[in-house]
Amino acid sequence: MSEHAHRSGLHRLRRRPTQPAEPERELAYLSRVIDDGRVVDEASTGQPGRFEMRLYPAPSAAQVDELAESWQLHPLLVEDLQLGGQRPKLERYGDVLFLVIRSARYLDAAEDVDFAEFHILVRPDAVAILCQDRQWIDGTDAEGIAAAALSEHRYGPALFESQELLRLGPEAVAYWLLDVIVDAYSPVLRGLEIDKEQVERQVFTGDTAAAVRIYRLGQEVIDLQHTVSGVSGVLDALRGGFGKHGIPSELQTYLQDVSDHLAQASTRVAELRDAFSQILDVNSTLVAQRQNEDMKKISGWAAILFAPTLIAAIYGMNFANMPELSWPLGYPIAVGVMVLFAVVLWLVFRLKKWM
Repeated sequence: MSEHAHRSGLHRLRRRPTQPAEPERELAYLSRVIDDGRVVDEASTGQPGRFEMRLYPAPSAAQVDELAESWQLHPLLVEDLQLGGQRPKLERYGDVLFLVIRSARYLDAAEDVDFAEFHILVRPDAVAILCQDRQWIDGTDAEGIAAAALSEHRYGPALFESQELLRLGPEAVAYWLLDVIVDAYSPVLRGLEIDKEQVERQVFTGDTAAAVRIYRLGQEVIDLQHTVSGVSGVLDALRGGFGKHGIPSELQTYLQDVSDHLAQASTRVAELRDAFSQILDVNSTLVAQRQNEDMKKISGWAAILFAPTLIAAIYGMNFANMPELSWPLGYPIAVGVMVLFAVVLWLVFRLKKWM
């Protein structure tokens, strides 16, 4: 993990510091050739209507180097692929379109939003998808993982079965992945909205742990908002290149649908951020109010104890000429006055609802 990634919080690796990290096994990548919207067995490309599609579930440095050599990628682009830790962006290096997108999933038990970074490379005759966060890969069969990610994604349509989409070329695969990632924001937002409702009720019960939970969830919302706004910038850049790069009208319509879904997610995440800010303000007000009530009680008891303490202090000075010292009833009268003052003050504070 790069120093930049550590500072920006793009990666959330949860390894126990007492356990050394195990060496990671290199996972094979999946390669498919698409001809007229259908997967074919031939490995050759370069024919009209045919392109190669690669998916790297967890790309190693060697795999990135091999891809860079075969595709003759720009050195700056290779550096981004190797280091990772990039914010959502769009760049063009000659005929290669480079997209960085961040997907999100919600971990309900931990109340945490986990992010994954995807790099997408698009050429006229090929497309490559690289997942930079290995912890998102579940299982050991890399090819099975990749096939499931592209053909049976839980949030999107089956890509290998979408012949009409694949006929539009390699850029359609990038648009499909954008659609999948944007649609995946919805369950994340739904989980955060449920937590918001729970923390609202928690605030009014006086639970002291509510503030910590509000801060933690608020940070998750801020991270998600940064991701959504970054993806929004990528979509704007793609729309800006429609005319220059001759994007088919079908793909333009497809991307417009993605933009509509992203706009909804952006609105929801902004509302969530405002809601958590308001909840924090309400919690601070309630805490201050409870502290004020406590201070009233402390001040009341201090005043009640002040009168007996004052009388006892006077009689404890042991002056020679104190006529009360020779009275037979001096002691019970002094004690009685102390008790009377305390009772009167207690009744006054009770009437004012200080106690």
